[in-house]
Amino acid sequence: MKKLVNNPDVVVDEMIDGYLKAFPKLVEKVEGSGRALVAKQSLHGNGKVGIVIGGGSGHEPAFMGYIGRGMADGVAVGNIFASPPPQPIVEATEAVNQGNGVVYIYGNYAGDIMNFGMASDLADMEHDIKVESIIVRDDVASAPKREKEKRRGIAGEFFVTKVAGAASARGDDLSEVVRLTNKANELVRSMGVGLTPCALPQTGKPSFVLGENEMEIGLGHHGEPGVEKGPLQQADDVCDRLIDDILNDSDLKAGDDVAVLVNGLGSTTQMELFIMFRRVEQRLSEKQINIHRSYVGNYSTSMEMGGCSVTLMKVDEELKALIDAPAECPLYAQYE
Repeated sequence: MKKLVNNPDVVVDEMIDGYLKAFPKLVEKVEGSGRALVAKQSLHGNGKVGIVIGGGSGHEPAFMGYIGRGMADGVAVGNIFASPPPQPIVEATEAVNQGNGVVYIYGNYAGDIMNFGMASDLADMEHDIKVESIIVRDDVASAPKREKEKRRGIAGEFFVTKVAGAASARGDDLSEVVRLTNKANELVRSMGVGLTPCALPQTGKPSFVLGENEMEIGLGHHGEPGVEKGPLQQADDVCDRLIDDILNDSDLKAGDDVAVLVNGLGSTTQMELFIMFRRVEQRLSEKQINIHRSYVGNYSTSMEMGGCSVTLMKVDEELKALIDAPAECPLYAQYE
C-alpha cells in the first residue's frame, strides 16, 4: 500500500502544516499550540456561541476541513484514528470563546469521551468557560435501537456540525444551539459498507481483511467489525440493505423531508457514489419521503478505505433553515 509521505511518525504535523499554508486567509493555528486550529473569521468577537469539533486524523475533510463561516470555529486534531488529547481541545476552546459558552461535538468513542470530557472540566475550572457537549451516535449498525447510547458516530456528524454552526452563526444563545444540535443528533441515522481496507502510514498493513470478492455491511470507519460479511453485490442491492436498516430504525414516513448524505470512505469514485445516490432517491421516492437537500462525495473518510455510507436526517422547518444556511470552510462550502 503506497503512500506519499516522508517520515510516517510526523504525517499529521506535516499535513497540518500543509493545510495552514494552503488556506492562510481562512485558518490559523492557535499560538503556542501544536494541533489546535481556528477559523480566522471566528476571532472577530461578535458574542457568538463557540463550536469546537475534533477527532482523529485520517478522516479528511473531517474534522479540520469543517472550521469556517457557518460551521465550527475551532478543531483539535488527533493522531491517525486517535482522539486529540485534552490540551489542544482546551486551547481551541479558549481561542473561540466569546463569553457566551462553547459547544463540543464529537463521536461516541471512548478516547473522545474521556479527552473532551477532561477538556470541558479544565475549561470550566481554569478559564470559567461554560461548555456543553453533544456526542454523535448515528451508526445504526453499531448497536440496536434499544441501546442507541452505544452507537458510534460516523458521517452523520457532518449534519450535526452543520446545524450547530448555522445556529451559532445566526446568533442563537447557548441553550438554543444545544437544543437544535441535540435535535439533529436524535434524527440522524447512518449505515455503511466496507469493500477494501486502508493502511496506516506507520504500519503499511491493511487495517482489516476482506476477500477479493467480499464486502462487509456495517463496517466502522476505523475498521471496526460490521454486522455481516458476504459476497460483493451490485450497487442497488447494497444500497437497499443500507436504506432498509436505516428506515427500520427511524420513524420516517410518507410526506417527511430528509437531508441525504452519500459519503465516500476514501477511494470510492464519485461515479460509484452517484450510482448509490440514484438508488437512494428511488427508494425514498417509493416511500414518498422527500429529499430536501443532498450531499454526495467524500465528507468523512477512512484514509483510502473502499466503500461508502448513507446518512439520512429527518428535517422540519427549523432544521431545514439550518441545513440550507451558507457555509464557507477550506474543504466545504455551501451557498444559498
